[in-house]
Amino acid sequence: MKKLIFALCAIFIFTQCSKKITSDKLADSANAWRKAVPAPAPARDIELGTYSSFDLNNGLKVIVVENHKLPRVSYQLAFNHDALVEADKAGYTSIAGDLISKGTKSKTKAEIDEAIDFIGGSLNTSATGIYASSLKKHSDRLLGVMTDVLLNPAFNLEEFNKLKKKAESGLVSAKTNPEAIASNIRSRVNFGQFHPYGEVETDASLKNIELKDCVDYYNTYFKPNNAYLVIVGDITPDEARMQADKYFSSWQKGAIPSFGVPKVMNPSGTQVRFGNKDGAVQSVINISYAVDLTPGSDDVIKANLMNSVLGGGIFSGRLMQNLREKHAYTYGARSSLSSDKIKGYFNAYASVRNEVTDSSVTQFLYEMNRMVNEPVSAADLASVKTTTAGNFGRSLESPQTIANFALNIFRYNLPKDYYNQYLKKVDAVTVADIQAMAKKYIKPENCNIIVVGNKDQVAENLLKFDADGKIDFYDAYGNKIKDEKVAINENVTPAQIINDYLEALGGSKKLDGVNTVSQSAKTSLMGQDATMTTHQSRSGKFAMSIGMMGMTVQEQKFDGKKGMVAQMGNKQMIENSDELEEMKEGAKLFSQAEYLKNNAYKLELKGAENINGVSCYKVVIKDPKGAESTEFYDIKSGLLMRSVEVKGPATVTTDYKNYKAVDGIMFPFTTEVSGAFPVPLVLEVTSIEVNKTSEDVFKVE
Repeated sequence: MKKLIFALCAIFIFTQCSKKITSDKLADSANAWRKAVPAPAPARDIELGTYSSFDLNNGLKVIVVENHKLPRVSYQLAFNHDALVEADKAGYTSIAGDLISKGTKSKTKAEIDEAIDFIGGSLNTSATGIYASSLKKHSDRLLGVMTDVLLNPAFNLEEFNKLKKKAESGLVSAKTNPEAIASNIRSRVNFGQFHPYGEVETDASLKNIELKDCVDYYNTYFKPNNAYLVIVGDITPDEARMQADKYFSSWQKGAIPSFGVPKVMNPSGTQVRFGNKDGAVQSVINISYAVDLTPGSDDVIKANLMNSVLGGGIFSGRLMQNLREKHAYTYGARSSLSSDKIKGYFNAYASVRNEVTDSSVTQFLYEMNRMVNEPVSAADLASVKTTTAGNFGRSLESPQTIANFALNIFRYNLPKDYYNQYLKKVDAVTVADIQAMAKKYIKPENCNIIVVGNKDQVAENLLKFDADGKIDFYDAYGNKIKDEKVAINENVTPAQIINDYLEALGGSKKLDGVNTVSQSAKTSLMGQDATMTTHQSRSGKFAMSIGMMGMTVQEQKFDGKKGMVAQMGNKQMIENSDELEEMKEGAKLFSQAEYLKNNAYKLELKGAENINGVSCYKVVIKDPKGAESTEFYDIKSGLLMRSVEVKGPATVTTDYKNYKAVDGIMFPFTTEVSGAFPVPLVLEVTSIEVNKTSEDVFKVE
């Protein structure tokens, strides 16, 4: 037995040793294989879905893309007129595009929505077209609604006013959103105020828009000889022709105006364009300029590959590897290079910490210069080719991709096999091509360096990048701020500014006589009308309630010691000391008076700025806990116009407007809060009562 066991052990040991030897040999073989980079296979021919086209007598060009995998069909109507300048009514074409789906001469908006929902379809309209889709069996119903919207829009005044109100709310958010501010500045400095791509929607332009502007836009440009109809899905060309004749042949053609555009000039040298965002802990950087790159040109594919090496959406891009991986300045740094039939643009961008803003700009320019001056490696080029080919292949899974390809071929007069040959063209790009594209389209010596951030902490360090040694400042809408020094009293102190504010409210004697203040305001929460009522007491008590649809949905109370929060009737006592302290702060009446009474508050005057067209003193306040906030006081009236404070990761901006007197005391009747919520909160005061609040309001039970 022992011999047998010994023999079995010997066989086992030998087997394991043999396995180890074999394994080592295989490993060596595998490692040798891994070290040898496989030669790339030649680019394959791409067989895209077939499409056909025909024209209706009214000039509508119809493109049909067959795809019978699913019993669905979509209809995309795309207009083709020149970009137009909307001037002092910027934004009206967008409203017009939305408005046409908000009711027809025979259907209300609700009836249109119901008809589309009933068939499980979708319908969207915009200033540049209409898109609709459904199951094939419902296509006639879908087209009935789609063409009713197209041919018979009602232009309802009530719906128009709703869209304007929605746009106004969006502007409140955009004015304090660093990315939106950077986009506005970029549009203005790249293209100019009078170029269609340089226009920015503002409060003033929105107020100028009238219903007639939308009607005129529709009547001028919604014409069949100005449109392509792309039909995609489970449909044959014959079926598509029958539907096009039935639903679109009555559409009347008309003359379409054409426009020239102003010449775009890129900056001479590098120009720093700064948008101030008080309280910001990060800077948004855009390095940008206009380029002449038209869709389908010989440069497009080569230039896009070049941009991919630099930072065009892949993690291995040089900008990402430099600013994120090497220096840890940002979560992500990328670049884009857009082609356009009028004018494209280049943009390299990232959000970085305040203290590394200038260092980040240095690295952006370094990588742009390296792109121009040094040939890329064959490995880098091969990597972006592989990524580009993979993205292209995945995009072909969507029938809508084929539709867009077909539309581009017609719209930009491309060769019919342009996309079939796409991968071969990608494969043919050389290292020399990449450097030639970099020299042509990457301009580190002539660019707009756009930064939106905290001016006090960042701007001065950027002066070294500006070719003329002077930073230009811009407002939230991309308008250049005139270099005018606001005249301020050199002897004025922060304490005096606060005291002037309290006097502007009504004076210390009047304010000292206020024991309670109750306010009711209307607002919108999650798209629903809401009311907010607050009560404050000099004794340090606070109560707040929010009502929606006739119900109290939230309630807070602080009786000076205990706190309570109730949501939909569910009450919870507040025991966290920080939350109780926050309630206590919210209870204070005319809290600025505390700045003068408590020496623990530190005030610093940081000059003057223009806030919503008003010259204001800028005062930085550091509270006893070390938290900073910034407040802006109208130099003429003394009233508070804006406050900015950092709440966790958010920078909260509150604008105070429309001051009115109640019992001899000035109160803001409009308050706009942005940065604290996903959408801005606009409060319109409906009533204010002074010294009329019962102590019962503050009871915590």
